Order: sequence, then C-alpha cells, then structure tokens
Amino acid sequence: MNNLSNYGVLMMNLGTPDAPHASDVRRYLREFLSDTRVVDVSPLIWKPILNLAILPFRSPKVAKVYQQVWMDEGSPLLVLSNRLKTNVKAALSEKAGHTVPVELAMTYGNPSVESAAEALRQQGVKNIIIVPMYPQFSATTTAAAYDRVMSSLKACPHWPSLQLLHDYADHPLYIKALANSVRAQWDKQGERRHLVLSYHGIPKRYVTNGDPYARRCEITSKLVAEELELGDQDWTHVYQSRFGREEWLKPYADATLRALPSMGIKKINVISPAFSIDCIETLEEVTLELGDEFKHNGGQAFEYIPALNDTADQVALYVSLIEQNTKQWN
Repeated sequence: MNNLSNYGVLMMNLGTPDAPHASDVRRYLREFLSDTRVVDVSPLIWKPILNLAILPFRSPKVAKVYQQVWMDEGSPLLVLSNRLKTNVKAALSEKAGHTVPVELAMTYGNPSVESAAEALRQQGVKNIIIVPMYPQFSATTTAAAYDRVMSSLKACPHWPSLQLLHDYADHPLYIKALANSVRAQWDKQGERRHLVLSYHGIPKRYVTNGDPYARRCEITSKLVAEELELGDQDWTHVYQSRFGREEWLKPYADATLRALPSMGIKKINVISPAFSIDCIETLEEVTLELGDEFKHNGGQAFEYIPALNDTADQVALYVSLIEQNTKQWN
C-alpha cells in the first residue's frame, strides 16, 4: 500500500470495560489488577486475594458507578479518547498535506494494542510513535503501556521502528492548556476560587523505590500556579483514588477536602491534571464523592473543571508533542 506518511501514531490510554455490567467490569479489573506494574505483590499471594475476595465484591459496585457515567456511545474514556484521536489525526494530516495514520489502543481491554498495530500495518506504517496519554510518568501507567506494546510484538517477525513518548508534565502547551481551562471556569462562574489540583495516587512505597510520579505531579502543580499567578494560599495539591490499606501519596484528597471549610476555604474548583481524558475517577469520584465530602463538611460551592479531553488546546498539545518526537523520520 502506497503511504506518503513517514510514521504512524499509536495513542494509548489505560482501559475500560466493554459494557457497564458486572461481568465486563470483572474481566477488565482482572486484567488491570493482575499487572505487576499496578500491584507488585507476589502473584502467589495476590491472585487468590484478587479472584476470591476483590473481584466478586468490587465488580458489581464498580459496574453501578460505570452505569452512572456511561455515555450513549459507550464508556466516557473510550468515547472522548476516540474524539481526541480523530482531531489529532485531522490536525496532523492537514499540516503534513497527506494522511497521517493515528490509532488508539488501551493497555487493558479494547481496542487492543494488537488490533491498533495491525491497523497501522495495513496503512503501510513502518515507524510508530507510542503516545501514552499520561502527563506525568509513572511505572504504573506509562511503563505499563510500554510493556503492553513490547508484549504485543513478541510474535512479530519484523518490528517497526519505535519512538516512546516519556511524559509532558512541564510542557508549556500543557501548562497553558490547564491554566486556560481554569480561567474559562472562573469566567463562567464569575469569580476566582481556591484551586485544588487532584492527582491519581499510587502507593508511597513506589515513589520511595524510585518512581518519579510524585515529583512530576508537583512540577505540574507549581507551573500551573505560576501561570495563574496564584499565591501559596490560593491552591492545594492532593492525591485521590487510594486503594487498600498501605500508605499512599499524601495529602489525601478526601481528608483535605473535609478540612478545607474549617480553614475558611468554602468555595473551590477542582482540576485533575493527571487525567488527559475524563473517566470514572473524575466523573464519579471527584465530581460526586469528593464534592459530597466537601459540601457535607461546610463547603458552599464546588465545581469540577473537566479534563482537557478533545479541546483545541489538547489537540495542539498532542500535535506539538508528536511533531517534536518524530523529527528523525522527517
């Protein structure tokens, strides 16, 4: 097949169940929580716990949460990721003057890396840039995506050339995009509020052992605060979504939001910079759970600022990242 493009793009996100039903959620969670990048406990110990204690009870509960946020077209993570992929492809192709192949895959679930790679192969692609959609690098997310790509190539007799995007926690376009989304929310509500930047947590032990995630999150928060000209008293950095009994990165989002009203901070906006695309953790955990925690403890106003999703700012950011990291193929 004649293809004028020198490269193709494989955008990767975490994953989602195929449907908001307990059986689909169970299948997805089994794959996700079986990855030693995510849970590094010995499989001999972890698998019985996962299969006998966690999946039977957690799957129905999580399925009900998915049912609350499910869109007509499907899972929010998949629907919004596909919209972003389509817009990035259109923008890259317009700049290049020819079609630039862009496909989407999930580390866990569908669309699979194999199906996306086959789609790129059918378009004649021999050079692929892997774009994990995680602004801040972590072994639990970005490296897990790399693992999935390499695993998919085990049976491939002829590998493509690969370029792996690391992260973009401090990229100027990313920081400006986040700041623009905050300003837009402030304009919409007619006032500036205390800004809470909430990131998906990971066990503290992972960071102690060398994972750079916390440092990359802190850099993002600091740069966004500087871009918005916020004083130290105007913003708060927290971590959400902890699971299990061991210590995770602090400060914890739920405990912090419960305490803010007693400190005189009763109107807030929350943004989740670790999520490029809105998903169950932002649409349910932040918007509903954390919002309720804040209001039940004296908070007066709580508004979540959506992820960048398929906005023009996010498209421009990804186009820039891809162009910067494919120069060797042009």
